[in-house]
This record gives sequence, C-alpha cells and structure tokens, in this order.
Amino acid sequence: MNARSFIDRQPEDNGAITLRELNRRVALQLSVPQLQNVWVTAELSDVRESGGHCYLELIDKNEATGIIDARLRGIIWASAFYKMSTNFTTFTGQKLATGLRVMVRGSVNYHAAYGMSFVINDINPSFTMGDVERRRREILMRLDAEGVLEQNRSLEWNVPSLRIAVVSAQGAAGYGDFINQLYSNTSSIKFVTRLFPAVLQGEKTASSVIAALDSINEDIDNWDCVVIIRGGGATSDLVSFDNYDLAANVAQFPIPVVVGIGHERDVTVLDYIANVRVKTPTAAAEMLIARAEELISGLRETASDMLLAVNEKISGCSTQLAYLEAQLPVAPVNAVERKMLRLDSVRSSLYALTTGRIAPQLLQLDKMPQNISLALNNLMARKHEKLAASESLLQALSPMATLKRGYTITRVGGKSVTSLKEIKQGDTLETIFSDGKIKSIITE
Repeated sequence: MNARSFIDRQPEDNGAITLRELNRRVALQLSVPQLQNVWVTAELSDVRESGGHCYLELIDKNEATGIIDARLRGIIWASAFYKMSTNFTTFTGQKLATGLRVMVRGSVNYHAAYGMSFVINDINPSFTMGDVERRRREILMRLDAEGVLEQNRSLEWNVPSLRIAVVSAQGAAGYGDFINQLYSNTSSIKFVTRLFPAVLQGEKTASSVIAALDSINEDIDNWDCVVIIRGGGATSDLVSFDNYDLAANVAQFPIPVVVGIGHERDVTVLDYIANVRVKTPTAAAEMLIARAEELISGLRETASDMLLAVNEKISGCSTQLAYLEAQLPVAPVNAVERKMLRLDSVRSSLYALTTGRIAPQLLQLDKMPQNISLALNNLMARKHEKLAASESLLQALSPMATLKRGYTITRVGGKSVTSLKEIKQGDTLETIFSDGKIKSIITE
C-alpha cells in the first residue's frame, strides 16, 4: 500500500472530542444528587493508611460463589478519617480493616486522572456490629442444629491433665508468657507441652488453626487438652475466628479445648463452643495450674484422713491392750482370795455347829479341797481362753499384722516417714516388711 492510499483511508474529524472532555462529561453525569451523600453497604478490602488518609476498596461478593461481582475504590480524607475511625473503634472495639462489612455514606467522584471513586464522609458502626453478631449467631445456630454446639463444652477432663497441646504463633509473646507461667508454677507440677504452630491473624487463620488441630488429632492419645492462645493485638484480627469451619472443628474436637485469644471484652464464636474460655495466655496457664493443684490438695487431704483413722485405731487398740495386760496378773489372785475368804467363813460356821452335825460337815469338808481345785481349774481355763482370744485380737491389730497384709513402714534416721517432703536426695531409707527390712538411698 502506498502513502497516498493510506491517507485516503483515514477517517475525517467528524466532531471527535479529547479524552479530557470525555472525562469532564462523565464527571458531570455523575454529579447528580442521587449519587451524592448516599448510604452504601459493602465489604472492606485492601484497607491502608497513608499521609493521614485512608484508601480502600468497597466490594460485594456473590453469596453463593464468594466471587467479587462489584468493586469501587474508596477514600476517606484525613480531615474526616481520624474522628470517623475513632468513633468506629470506640463503638465496635475494632479498627477499620479488610473483611469487615460496613455501611458508609459518601459521594461518587470522578477524576480525570484517577477515575471514579467513592469519597466517604460518615460510617454507621451499628451496622458493622449487627453484621458481626448476625454472622456469629448464624454459625452458632447452625452448630446447634447439627447437634454439636455443646459437644466440646460437655467433655470431662482427664485426671490429671498435664499433657498440653498448644496452638499458637511461632515465637509469639503470648506463647512465651504461657510457657513461662506454666513451667514456673510454685507447686513444681511437671507439665508436658508441644507447640503446633498456626497463623492467628488474617485470612489464613481458620485454615491454619484447623491444620494444627488435625495434627493434634493424629496423636490424640498423647494429649489431655488443647490450648489455643493469642496475645494482644488488633481487635479486628479476631474477625478471622468467626468462621464456621473452624468453629465446627473446635466444637467436635475429642478432648477439651481452652481458648485464650484477644482481650476480656473481645468475644468470638470459639468462646461460645470451647470447653473453657480465658482472657489471656497467662490466664490459660493459671487455670491449668489451679486444676492440678486442686487435685493434689484433694489427694493430700485423703492421705491425711487415712493416716488419722489408722492412728486412732492403733491408739484405741493400745489402750485396750494395756488394760488387758494390767488385768491378767490380778484376776487369778482376786479369785483365789475370794475363795479363801469363803473357806474361812465355812470353817467358822463349822465351829458353830453342834457336835451332832460336825461329822457330816467334816465329811463335806474333806471334799471341799477337791471342789475348790476343780473350780479353780475351771476358772483358770476360762481365763486362759479369754487371754488367748485377747492375744489373737492383739496380733490381728498389731503393726506386724498390718505389714503381712502388704503394707510397709518407711523410716529415715529411725523416724517414720509420712510425706515426700520429709525425704531429700541422698537420704537412706529403711523399709520394713513383715519378713525383714531393706535399706535404700534416694537418687531422684
């Protein structure tokens, strides 16, 4: 094609306008009252601050597919942003952040160089609170309908519960506080912990925590409970925890779950379905320590009651034995003395009888020693039987009998030991059995 032919085919001017003029006309069309100071509901995306201004995107997603089907650039100028964000945070407890649904008021603006945007001049925090609560309520109602809402909350704890699976961010200060509090407990309780790292803020929170729970579940027999902890941070980060899939996993987890994320006034779906909810990682450690200390206290009280009952029984038997020992030498003598007194009485009576009655009485008197001897023998036999019975009772209640039933007596330095606190490393223990005794040295 030659140059002339190319020129001949070029279109004529036909009233063409410049791009600047086109943008001006678009701006005029968008400056209608219907697009000024209008309230709009949307989800925030790509929220960022720069130079005191706030730049963001307003988006709408298809409820069925989750795909964004509407998008508009938004701006909050510095002159309005500070007051607006402060009021929003005070009312909702969270900052403007990606993922929040908001109701904002603004005007459509069209700039020749930057295109169309929505300049925001007000926000309705009640709408955001209502939307968060609505989503949270929908999740809880769904879990309730599925019959799993109270499942984890109703689980019984293992006794003791000392093996703790921890879901937290690697190197997080909250995790460090939890570990320091747990392992420095004043009762010297030995806990076993393992960190299952997870992301606890942003869009990956739910999937990351679910993956950590899956890892714990693969080794579930080695753990007594799960602790999900997160230290201080932006309240807006907690929106990620209001997730149905994450809530369903926690609600149906086979061992108790302890949740300690956010602050005292912050609430997520997990707080309603977990077995225990605490306000901070440190509080989670304190709760676990308190449960263990309560168990130890109960065991010590039981041991004290048992020791008291045994001592009272031994004391009673010792008193009874002392009484019987005191009675054994005296009883036969008293019996003989009583018989001798009676014999003297009989002799006195014989002397008082007339001569005609002496002979029969003398004959009876001759038989008296034999009768007395028989009576004494019978009495002594009964006393021996009673003594033998008492001896059997004493043997049954004696410490040696207790040893024969499988118990032992432990001594240090010749003194009986009743508590671990009385023993230290290097002590020599003397353990007494029913058939002998052994000595051992404490090494641990």
